[in-house]
Amino acid sequence: MQTQNTSASAPAHHAPAAQESAPVVPLRHPVRNVISAVLVIMAILAAIDVAMNERYHWDVVVDYLFAPRILSGALLTLVLTVVSMTVGIVMGAMLAIMRLSENPILRNIARAYIWFFRGTPLLVQLIFWYNIAALYPVIALGLPFGGPSLVIGSANVLITPLGAALLGLSLNEAAYMAEIIRGGIGSVDRGQYDASKALGMSGPKLMRRIILPQAMRVVLPPTGNQVISMLKGTSLVSVLAISDLLYSAQIIYSENYQTIPLLIVASIWYLLMTTILSFFQEKLERHYGRGFDSVIKRKRSRKDRNAS
Repeated sequence: MQTQNTSASAPAHHAPAAQESAPVVPLRHPVRNVISAVLVIMAILAAIDVAMNERYHWDVVVDYLFAPRILSGALLTLVLTVVSMTVGIVMGAMLAIMRLSENPILRNIARAYIWFFRGTPLLVQLIFWYNIAALYPVIALGLPFGGPSLVIGSANVLITPLGAALLGLSLNEAAYMAEIIRGGIGSVDRGQYDASKALGMSGPKLMRRIILPQAMRVVLPPTGNQVISMLKGTSLVSVLAISDLLYSAQIIYSENYQTIPLLIVASIWYLLMTTILSFFQEKLERHYGRGFDSVIKRKRSRKDRNAS
């Protein structure tokens, strides 16, 4: 009997070992591999064609890549982006808070502002602010219906092309940032509000210390996209004869008739600036998402342990 038990238990003892040593065969994707190879070949051929095609005039591109007018235009593009985004974020935060307010007047004013500036093209807004003197020749502050007023100055003097560009870009961006910030505030758990109010925090303190820091994780990715869109959208100010990057390139190729090389120069600078902005965006997202990423990793590891 003892011999039989030993022999009977032997196969059961070696069965798991046989199962563990079974080879794992990876899943093959022949169609995907063929498509990938074709795409790589096409990309190489396109790169060779671009590099060897003399019609691109790469020597002209190199000559004008660091031209003074191009560099000053790139600097002005950055200034327009930074100033307009700063004003847009501040105004957008105020509009988002108004949009979430319990006061129906504030809520409807914010809704109307967002509706108007998101519903009209940015180019139309820029041209409108550039020609605002046709409606209001004199800019003044005072009481309506004939009350006393303080005359500030002529609109033609105060609203310069650069001022009209900053005004149009900032007001338009505020509408988009208001919706982004509103979505970020809405993503914060309602219990955070109740706990903060139980501690005696006022509304502004609650928003500044509790809600907005937690909303940053949701707000940052679309805000980074808006910064990049703003950088490229500044090219629209060329219709106002402002010497940004695109307008500077247009002025140069109107003189030497090298249209394509100068457009390549402008594109290279736009690509460089958007790449740098994307790098800092990724850094900020990683900074504000540290706690959330660790929570996600713990949840995944817990699910893996439960599944095993």
